[in-house]
This record gives sequence, C-alpha cells and structure tokens, in this order.
Amino acid sequence: MEKEIRMFTEPLEARNDEQHGNVIEGVPIVFDKETDLGFYREVIDPRALDQADLKDVRLLVNHDTNQLPLARSRNNNENSTMQMVVREDGLHIRADLDVENNPRAAEVLSVVKRGDATGMSFAFTVDKDEWSDLETEMPLRRITGIRKVFEASVVTYPAYEATEVYARSLEGVKRTLESEREALESAKKLAALKKAIAERSEKLCAKK
Repeated sequence: MEKEIRMFTEPLEARNDEQHGNVIEGVPIVFDKETDLGFYREVIDPRALDQADLKDVRLLVNHDTNQLPLARSRNNNENSTMQMVVREDGLHIRADLDVENNPRAAEVLSVVKRGDATGMSFAFTVDKDEWSDLETEMPLRRITGIRKVFEASVVTYPAYEATEVYARSLEGVKRTLESEREALESAKKLAALKKAIAERSEKLCAKK
C-alpha cells in the first residue's frame, strides 16, 4: 500500500486552558464529505477508521518529516501530547504545544490564532475502497477502510484548489497523481470486465 494525503478545510482552532496549556484542535479526517480530486471524487466512510492503526501518530507542519513533530500520540494514552477521538463527523485531535521551549510550536500557535492557517491534512494508507459512477467523467471513490494513519499536519493549503497544488503537496510521498489515475483505470477495467461477463452469461442463458 502506498501513502496518500488528503486535506480538509474544517476549522482549526487554538486556545489555552489550565489543564493542557496552549493547544490546537482540529479535524484532520472528515467523514462523508465529498472531495473533488480533479479527475475523481472521494468520500471517507464513517466506518473507515474502525480497524485503522492509530498507535503512533505525529503532528507535523506541511507533512515535513525532516522536522521534529510538534506533538505525538503514542497509543493515545493520557501521557500523549496529542489526543485523538473518533466522532460521528471524523477524527478529532487536540495537540498540546510546548511554546516555551519550541519556537516552531509558538509559531504554529500564532498562525492558527491569527487565522493564517485554517486547515489540516493527514497521511495514510488505504485498506479497502469502493468505486462507483465509473462510466462518468467524475467517478466516485469511497474509502471504506484505512489501514494506518501516519501523521496529521497543519497545512498552508487546506484544500485542493488546483491539481498542481495537489501534486506539490505530495512531494516526498510515494503516492502520485499518476498512480491515482492507474488505480482509477484499474477499477474501470474491472467494472468493464464484470459487465462483459454478465452480458455473456445473459446471452448463453437466452440461447438455452
């Protein structure tokens, strides 16, 4: 399975409380929200995370794995600096930021407070998916199972405004636009094969 990235424009908020100090909260994975990826549409099923590996997820900025994480969820226990909760609308995260000792954390907190960073993204691998509307110009892919979530990111571009932006966002990640197209073409070929088999079966039955 190759790694994929998706971005959403759900609200990303910063706040301060007595228990956790400076935190940011967001929804990096959104269920049942159709996303236009340029040559197909995509929806993440509400059950997609049921069997997902969420044991070790990091919080990054723009998926930059060359930088140390701002927070980390290890087994999502109470000592983790990032907490994750699966709710009806998606995966919610709360990250505790060490702004006193980490200048990058202070920078992220600042841009989120100012509204200069408003969205999140996540990197993952797919375990199961379903295709429909393959005969149209914009087929629909429903991700029904996510195998593993690697990281969530605060992102500069929280939406796929253009294919070029999408391609640049995947730099350093194995999954590319070309492999996405190959997956779509494979689904189309499989659908065409199933249709041909069904038609042939109907003809044989009619001859009998």
